[in-house]
Amino acid sequence: MKDLYPLGETPPTGRVPERMIAATIRRERFGEPKDAMIVEEVPTPPVGPGQVLVWVMAAGVNYNMVWASLGRPVDVIAMNRRAGSTEDLHVGGSDGAGIVWAVGSRVRGTKVGDEVILTVSQWDERSDDVRLGTDGTCSRSTRVWGYETSHGSLAQFAVVDDYQVHPKPAALSWEDAGCFSLTAGTAYRQLCGWHPHTVSPGDPVLIWGGAGGLGSMAIQIVNQLGGVPVAVVSDGKKAEHCRSAGAHATIDRQVFQHWGPMPPGDTPKDLRQWQVGVRRFQQAFWEVLGERRSPRIVLEHPGSATLPTSIAVCDLGGMVVTCGATSGYHADLDLRFLWMRQIRLQGSHMANTRQFRSVIALAGRGSLDVCRTGTYSLAESSTAHQLLREGAQMGNLAIRVNAPAA
Repeated sequence: MKDLYPLGETPPTGRVPERMIAATIRRERFGEPKDAMIVEEVPTPPVGPGQVLVWVMAAGVNYNMVWASLGRPVDVIAMNRRAGSTEDLHVGGSDGAGIVWAVGSRVRGTKVGDEVILTVSQWDERSDDVRLGTDGTCSRSTRVWGYETSHGSLAQFAVVDDYQVHPKPAALSWEDAGCFSLTAGTAYRQLCGWHPHTVSPGDPVLIWGGAGGLGSMAIQIVNQLGGVPVAVVSDGKKAEHCRSAGAHATIDRQVFQHWGPMPPGDTPKDLRQWQVGVRRFQQAFWEVLGERRSPRIVLEHPGSATLPTSIAVCDLGGMVVTCGATSGYHADLDLRFLWMRQIRLQGSHMANTRQFRSVIALAGRGSLDVCRTGTYSLAESSTAHQLLREGAQMGNLAIRVNAPAA
């Protein structure tokens, strides 16, 4: 048996070579994804009890690898070494699809040869909090696979825990199956996971970054639930993409200038200007919605640039739910809006097994378009992630790993 198989060549079923090809990040290359990510040969990760080794056919492009490339706000290599990794590199990728190649002891529900989708949420099923009924994503043991682990899906082989493996719907191509689970699962949990603030028929929902992978999934999920999705975009092409995904309307954020932290209270002129910008944005929402109703749910992820506005425009008794901070982690808000309007500010992280299975089923029966707008080779991983970093992509992007080119 060979020690390494080139891309495009498949090893005999069940045979695991010692080395594999992967898109890697090393500390000395930290910086923009276009410079940080390089394809090289690395050791194939071992398979432990309860784990599954997958021959990766396709993977997704997500912001985890942007943060990992930059080396900030967390040095992922140092973080993983503190957790026990002995490697001085990082193989990212937090969603994907492929063929089960080997299984460890105590694996349930899958076998060698199964075609599967991989999901990002990872936790220790033996931890006390999980055994006592805690949602795995809220466990103290929770980790982001492909970010808080040293190996993810941007490689010929990937190791996951068995509950991260889901049957791949036959209707999905490898590229479609590999590119959407993280964004769709995250959006589904934001919109359906925080009772009683779940989307009900007729609910207006404001979706930031509507043309991205998360936004494209959220628009469709809101529609599935009977809500009214209004997407924020930065240009006409992205507005068209959102409308094709089912957005009721779009708002162009480029016509507003008040983004960023709230001015402090001791600068009344600046504060008034910010308040005028917020009111104009709220009026724009009412106008495109067609009625004077504020969003019951605001789906957040930009962070510092938008959170103050999200809190200010959310409806009385509504919820602002956030899963990220692509514009920065430090955000201000006016607490008076929060308590006087009784607004819920909710953090939401990834999705649990049942939620992932729900969105995979939606995609499998054609009720959710995965919105794959681009496909790249493993060697082009750095290019694809740079597009994400610059906000130039729409929908979800796929990385073709072992899947043959169409």
